[in-house]
Amino acid sequence: MAGIERDTPIPTEITLHQKSRRLELAYDDGQRYQLDFEYLRVFTPSAEARGHGPGQETLQTGKRNVLIERIEPVGTYALRFVYSDGHDSGLYSWDLLHNLAVHHDELWAEYLKQLDSQGHSRDIDSTSRPAGGACGQHH
Repeated sequence: MAGIERDTPIPTEITLHQKSRRLELAYDDGQRYQLDFEYLRVFTPSAEARGHGPGQETLQTGKRNVLIERIEPVGTYALRFVYSDGHDSGLYSWDLLHNLAVHHDELWAEYLKQLDSQGHSRDIDSTSRPAGGACGQHH
């Protein structure tokens, strides 16, 4: 990762709302976004979920009730979310978070369409693998 571009939007405020299961991002231009924990978990940038190339993505299922237990800064360019399902390997860069916020509606609609077309559920996790063999576990 080359670092932060000058025009990379960096949130001025990051708030976890545990009751509503939402992460709130505020930017200095006045924009505010609320992203559901489920949405953030589904779009994790981890190699485990995204694969190592086009077509290797694993559709994330059964994440409706996932929680973000804590947020850890990664340098000055990203955040790591530690989820209640044990997932913690995705690094959410400032660019990725802003993109997920700005394009929420179309990304979420596409995810729901994929879920439905493949016969999966937001309530049943059919993507978890036994511990041990997962790729991308660089800590």
